Amino acid sequence: AEVAKRIAPGVSTSFLDKIAEEFIRDNGAVPGFLNYYGYPATLCTSVNEQVVHGIPSEKVILKEGDIVSVDCGALKNGFHGDSAYTFCVGEVAPEVKQLLKTTKEALYKGIEQAVEGKRLGDIGDAIQTHCTQMGYSVVREMVGHGIGRNLHESPEVPNYGKRGTGIMLKAG
Repeated sequence: AEVAKRIAPGVSTSFLDKIAEEFIRDNGAVPGFLNYYGYPATLCTSVNEQVVHGIPSEKVILKEGDIVSVDCGALKNGFHGDSAYTFCVGEVAPEVKQLLKTTKEALYKGIEQAVEGKRLGDIGDAIQTHCTQMGYSVVREMVGHGIGRNLHESPEVPNYGKRGTGIMLKAG
């Protein structure tokens, strides 16, 4: 949310990275991505068609009509947090708004399946089914993941799957 306040045409992704690092440290946490396997930044900033893990740069300047995914992690009290959200830079085209609406709906359809007694494949199936019904495909090269004392923990959660397959979800 702190970074979102600064997203505007003419802003570099490096500037957003500095805002995030300062905010995280000012609140008693440590950037979770910075130096993680050599990663050079606090944020991953992916503009337009770039899928995840974009490295912030002074050379990447946001423009009116862009979208930017801001992925941020922090470590506090021995636990990691990790969140990504895609923001509009100014006004975006109607088809871009539809894409963002569909992906957000797909996220919530996946979350609805993340309950005790369901299987991991139920989550991916819900996401994939919604996206394909709306005319989109899903990214298969990247997955969601568990998080806790480590930044990346089991299980891996793909955006696709077959209902009734995969590990059984249980409380805790």
